Amino acid sequence: MTTATMEKTVAKVVSPAEWLAASKELLAKEKEFTRLRDELSRQRQEMPWEKVEKKYEFEGANGKETLADLFDGRNQLIVYHFMFGPGWKEGCPSCSFLADSFDGATIHLAQRDTTFVAISRATLPEIEAFKKRMGWKFKWVSSNGSDFNYDYNVTFTKEQASGRKPLYNFGTIAPYGEEAPGASVFIKKDGEVFHTYSTYARGLDMFLPTYHWLDITAKGRDEAEMKPHAMAWVRHHDRYSDGKMVEIGKLAAK
Repeated sequence: MTTATMEKTVAKVVSPAEWLAASKELLAKEKEFTRLRDELSRQRQEMPWEKVEKKYEFEGANGKETLADLFDGRNQLIVYHFMFGPGWKEGCPSCSFLADSFDGATIHLAQRDTTFVAISRATLPEIEAFKKRMGWKFKWVSSNGSDFNYDYNVTFTKEQASGRKPLYNFGTIAPYGEEAPGASVFIKKDGEVFHTYSTYARGLDMFLPTYHWLDITAKGRDEAEMKPHAMAWVRHHDRYSDGKMVEIGKLAAK
């Protein structure tokens, strides 16, 4: 963090009475945001359902499993589309940033009739090796050899990825590459599986608790000067150096 960057975060110093007034003004906006978020959640829950007709098969610790099997006896399923392609040495750092919070959530989701699973195109041995390295416990299966990632618009052909056409995030932006992140939600009713919701790109922000903690600090996410992209500072949690901050100036040298 340079002195110039730090100076940008310095705000006007005021009296306790002025600070309280500013806090109340901000609180009114925060309450408005909360109400808008509640309304958005309601609309999300009222989305129409899309019947899943294709019979997908995945490979996990329990052997071959269908999409219906992944529900594990519950009626709802959340899938995180983890960017980890076959042949990769490790999973995406940004997806790993999200994944560090998965284990804490899965046990609570189960109490609300919801199962959580991560799915990647990497082979099961590749997934298991990386999962062990990261110390994660959440369920993670391989979709290698199936159309699942392509059908849910998180994997693209080389031609699609190089074409820079708006194919990703419901056709609004170009893919980041052949693999992209996302989350999809499914529900099971009368023995049939339905797709209820998917989100991609910045829609995944709400699943990043570290960002939400940073958002209440004076410096915020502190990513404005990050190159080549905002999350360039993120590392796998075993790659940070003694807990010290990743320096902006050192990113370009790596």
